[in-house]
Amino acid sequence: METVLDPSRDDLPLMANTNHILVKHYELDLDVDFESHIIEGAIIIFLEPGSGCKKLSGVDGESGQSESSESGKVETSEPCHIPVTNLGAFSCKMRSKDFADCGKNEKDTSDRSGNHSSREQTYGISSSKNCCDPGNHGSEDFLLILDCCDLSVLKVEEVDAAAVPGIERFTRSAKLSNDCKKIRNQIVRELVTLPADHWREQLYYYACCSQAPGCGELLFTSSPWSLQIRKMGVKTATDFPHIIRIWYKTKPEGRSVTWTADQNGRPCVYTMGSPINNRALFPCQEPPVAMSTWQATVRAAASFVVLMSGENSAKPTQLQEGRLSWNYYVTMPMPASTFAIAVGSWREVKLEPCSSNELSTVTSFPSSRADSRYASWVCGHMEYPCHFQNPDAASQAIIPYRVFAPECLQHCCEENLLQLIPQCLSAAHSTLGTHPFSRLDVLIVPANFASLGMASPHIIFLSQSVLPGGSHLCGTRLCHEIAHAWFGLAIGAQDWTEEWLSEGFATHLEDVFWTEAQKLSRDEAKEQQELKALLRWRRLRDEVQNSTEEMQVLRPNREETGQVSESGASVVKYGLNPEKIFMQVHYLKGYFLLRFLASRLGEETYFSFLRKFVRKFHGQLILSQSENQELVGDLIKDFLHMLLEDISEEKRLGLSVEDIFQNWLDTSGIPKPLQGETQTWAESRLVQQVNDEVTKWIRVNLRARKRRRRETEEVFEKLLPDQLVLLLESLLEEKTLCPRILRSLEKTYHLREQDAEVRHRWCELVIKHKYTKAYEDVERFLLEDQAMGVYLYGELMVSENAKQQQLAHKCFEMTKEHMDRSSAKVVAEMLF
Repeated sequence: METVLDPSRDDLPLMANTNHILVKHYELDLDVDFESHIIEGAIIIFLEPGSGCKKLSGVDGESGQSESSESGKVETSEPCHIPVTNLGAFSCKMRSKDFADCGKNEKDTSDRSGNHSSREQTYGISSSKNCCDPGNHGSEDFLLILDCCDLSVLKVEEVDAAAVPGIERFTRSAKLSNDCKKIRNQIVRELVTLPADHWREQLYYYACCSQAPGCGELLFTSSPWSLQIRKMGVKTATDFPHIIRIWYKTKPEGRSVTWTADQNGRPCVYTMGSPINNRALFPCQEPPVAMSTWQATVRAAASFVVLMSGENSAKPTQLQEGRLSWNYYVTMPMPASTFAIAVGSWREVKLEPCSSNELSTVTSFPSSRADSRYASWVCGHMEYPCHFQNPDAASQAIIPYRVFAPECLQHCCEENLLQLIPQCLSAAHSTLGTHPFSRLDVLIVPANFASLGMASPHIIFLSQSVLPGGSHLCGTRLCHEIAHAWFGLAIGAQDWTEEWLSEGFATHLEDVFWTEAQKLSRDEAKEQQELKALLRWRRLRDEVQNSTEEMQVLRPNREETGQVSESGASVVKYGLNPEKIFMQVHYLKGYFLLRFLASRLGEETYFSFLRKFVRKFHGQLILSQSENQELVGDLIKDFLHMLLEDISEEKRLGLSVEDIFQNWLDTSGIPKPLQGETQTWAESRLVQQVNDEVTKWIRVNLRARKRRRRETEEVFEKLLPDQLVLLLESLLEEKTLCPRILRSLEKTYHLREQDAEVRHRWCELVIKHKYTKAYEDVERFLLEDQAMGVYLYGELMVSENAKQQQLAHKCFEMTKEHMDRSSAKVVAEMLF
């Protein structure tokens, strides 16, 4: 039975019973329909009993009876081994060739017509609807519980893996009777435990099994947050079918899938993975401990490009009736929440005159902080074909990359983004060493994307807001998302509430990568980073003043961090609170903690440790727990203990894990060690230069207000983007600025042509001082920079100015149909 949650806490439930049974691999076979705004098809799930498997009937030992919105009926017959001589359009020889040549053109694994009825015939599925029979479930049957929301589940069935030609090789070592159930489960057990160097063969047989016929329907019930599946008479996870197929459809309003139009007005769809992760895209196990591999075949009209989290640069296969099929795969086990997909009329942006950026992908970067000697490091993660174990990868500073964008943004990407990617990848390699992933796609997503960027395995989504205004914002955001390859993806937080373990690291590393990418001197790098620190401190100060204290704590579960229920179910605190999406506290406090540690220990010592930490813990999940608490897995040491134990007592300077918990992780507000740092940043050269410019503008404004004759023409210095941000924030503290001063400000710094961070502050000034001649700048920002515009709606409404409120309503009307749901909810509460 689903845990009763307190709605006032806005916690996101993770219902899957991962302690009892684990998904090892997903095979997705999907069609994308832009007319109905539905993705439909089947997901085939390969399972392995977990460490806590026993006779359990539901979550936390309950009977498993729950209110259901959908139910399916069990088919009592269970066919024995049925030899299959034709797996539809699936060709074993063809697939074997595909996987033998990694990264080559992927062939279609499904019916080439893309016709659902033909797939039904292949799988032996009748066209009749499932009968509803919510009664007589058998309260002692084992339940497989998957995280699921906003999906229409049509049918669940067991798959007859024994019907796959050649599959008998996985039963040779077993002493089995003619028990079909045991044979099928033995096949899956052998398949999911194949050695890492057999990954091509493993993917091949996963694909074969996914096309095998069904051998009996399973009963299922759907509730608001989960899908519960049982087989009559099966009492344990060990005896539960190890391979099942789920037929389902997404819903147009599903919260994991965004249907919208791109910047050219063409239809597209992408997954945000937030705030409910991917459970409205496919039934899955959401707890981060459920790390699995996946393979996906996605069909769409021939005018669309399918991009996905995948190790291969997929090329489409032509189907009948103007449709294409795309196949991607991932062999590194990852949480299902990291899966991302985007389907649209994207255009690949390429370098000119060279038609491919492949030339840059084999570049070796001179070893500085990166050290190729660790290519032979013994990994501590579960077995998979690890990129860290590839000797060639250790010296590969720039991994293969592609850039995709709507047609109208191609030129902008050519001018800026294409040149930045190799610089940022090289900087990341220089800092941390081997890239965790073998390739990268970068996609400029539609205007309604609610963030400046998002990283998933092998793919980064970037907002269009990072493109205008030079390289600064684009470069820093790209560095942030590249940093997530190490922290957030290759190394993940075991408790999602500890967001700082990924976002704090990415924020800190974005500065390090960006200064390296710009080839700045040590002094220039220090100046820029001190300016950035001051800006972030101001932002953190404002946030702690305007948010609830409990949401400012980095480790809100404290001593219960990482704890789950007996079944493995848990919650993500405040995971459904729409305000949390716009909060930066985990980014900022995490960043300042890491900056504090680096400064106290010395950057050379700190980054040497960080590279060691990456080598030790890539492919694993970590906690920031105290020493006397049991850690999950092999009792791995958490980040803080490993950091401090690796450093001499002399360099610790009194640091202790307990002090860090108390000052940084377990309390709200500004951390005590941070409160005395701001004076140092305020005295830096770049900040002092801004202060001088602010003084000049205040002086000019005073003369304009008193209508004095111009005495001496002020000469204003050219400022960096971050300096402009600080300048405008400082001028926002002035009670009154004359229209003439605002006009002069815009012309002096060409504010309309600056990046989105600068233009946001300019819009704040326009709103505060009711500068009507620049209202068009505010309107443009709200329409084109939706990832950053929510705050401005609030400022327009708070002013109680009729024209400004009219502007807010006008912009919301123009964007609300496609606006991100969480953003739209927050804006609507401001406006109505």
